[in-house]
Amino acid sequence: MKALPQYRCWAEVDFNALRGNLAWIRHRVGPEVKIMTVVKADAYGHGLKQIAALLMQSGTDIFGVANLAEAQAIRAVGRGWPILMLGACLPHEVEAAIRDQVMVTISSLAEARAFSKAAARLGKAAQVHLKIDTGMGRLGARPEEAKRLLAKMEKLPGLAIKGIYTHYACAEDDKVVSKRQGDIFLQTLKDLRISERKIEFVHANNSAALILEPRTIFNTVRPGLLVYGIVPQGRRHISDEISGQLRPALSWKCRVSLVKEIPKNFSLSYGGSFVSKRAMRVATLTAGYGDGYLRAGSNRAQVLIRGRRCPLLGRVTMDQILIDVSQVARVESGDEAVLIGRQGADEISATELASWLGTIAWEILTNITYRVPRLYLGGHAA
Repeated sequence: MKALPQYRCWAEVDFNALRGNLAWIRHRVGPEVKIMTVVKADAYGHGLKQIAALLMQSGTDIFGVANLAEAQAIRAVGRGWPILMLGACLPHEVEAAIRDQVMVTISSLAEARAFSKAAARLGKAAQVHLKIDTGMGRLGARPEEAKRLLAKMEKLPGLAIKGIYTHYACAEDDKVVSKRQGDIFLQTLKDLRISERKIEFVHANNSAALILEPRTIFNTVRPGLLVYGIVPQGRRHISDEISGQLRPALSWKCRVSLVKEIPKNFSLSYGGSFVSKRAMRVATLTAGYGDGYLRAGSNRAQVLIRGRRCPLLGRVTMDQILIDVSQVARVESGDEAVLIGRQGADEISATELASWLGTIAWEILTNITYRVPRLYLGGHAA
């Protein structure tokens, strides 16, 4: 195996893990259900163009993005793939979305009319998904407005209605709320006689709902975090068996730059928030909040060095963190330190790191900054 470059701080992305995770989703939903892989926020920090290229060869049917720039990045990789922009289109983006054949989210008649007029100007069809707001509150038409809105949309020239969808607000946390949202959407689909309209993409289930709300798996699912090998964590139980069948694709690593001995009653880092209670051996690592390692990890988080868990000491700084290596033998400059991932027999997951930092795995992954190079393992994307 070719040796990896000697970076100070880097992330490794395992293509084989991504392939396996997508295959697991395909097996779970069956061959007739389309998979819309959500690749927002630089593919959850994994690298949008590289991940899109891989997924095009690994069985995804459609991509979900947040904005037009992300859609255009995918178009640069492969022109023929269906893409849905999950965020609302801004007025100046309407014509570009139509020209690039990006499907867009419609929540109101005003949006539908704007796309219809732009489609007429361009002589092209605007491909749209009608969103129903069942309780998320960000985008979407109210269920009681949906029937009238859809009827008016069908009369507008230049609109191709490709999909209808909703979004769960707390599928991983609240069974009652999720059931209510599912009931509302099911009733809305019935009122709209969607089965007779033969809509190409009917979707509701994000990663958590794909596991916990199987009754609302329609002809399309919309996984995000699951594709990257992480099970959404919340108050609702998801079996360890499911977690064990998925493999996190991303590992995040840095290096030991210095090891030093400090005496008792010695303060560390900005503000002196850590004061040693004994003589200690402390390692300085080459990662900080400038790399995306959140400052909330100060005096809370752990890293792996030589396969052992070592606590973070003092405040996280822009480019460096300090780690207690008193119990780890022979730590020296250049050693690998694991922020997320496996080393030896132990592993720190993005979910575990998020729990120490008081946040969620989504934020941990998408916060890893541009200056952290991504190294792709497990074969080529194409």
